[in-house]
Amino acid sequence: MGLFFELEIVYLVIGVFFLVIAAVVTTRDFMPKGAFKKGMIGVLGAIILMVGFHYTITIKRIHGVEEIFNNGETVICENKMHRTIAKSVLLSKSLGWRLEDHLFKHDEYERDFHSSRCVDWIGSDDIYKDENKSE
Repeated sequence: MGLFFELEIVYLVIGVFFLVIAAVVTTRDFMPKGAFKKGMIGVLGAIILMVGFHYTITIKRIHGVEEIFNNGETVICENKMHRTIAKSVLLSKSLGWRLEDHLFKHDEYERDFHSSRCVDWIGSDDIYKDENKSE
């Protein structure tokens, strides 16, 4: 349940915001009788469907990325800290990264990456060999 709130709290807050808007709009004088009940049920149903769908897709991606990483392959994560330098970071066990509680960690790197923000690296792992040749 903690992972659900960690991943979806922003969307739940947005959902509550839309529920408040629906409540305000459906209680106006110009709205027909029963609009509040129908509006709240409709908006709440849509929010539940969207948040549930997003959570399901995110959990599938998390498990896929973690399985790929645990098999020794490379994953790529977005780097929001240094947008001007690199927009993404390649992570693998061979580079010294480890996975702890859905977080990719490295002793020499200042921040961790949540596995929900990573995808499979489909590029070539030869990039590391090419970098070493140029030195």
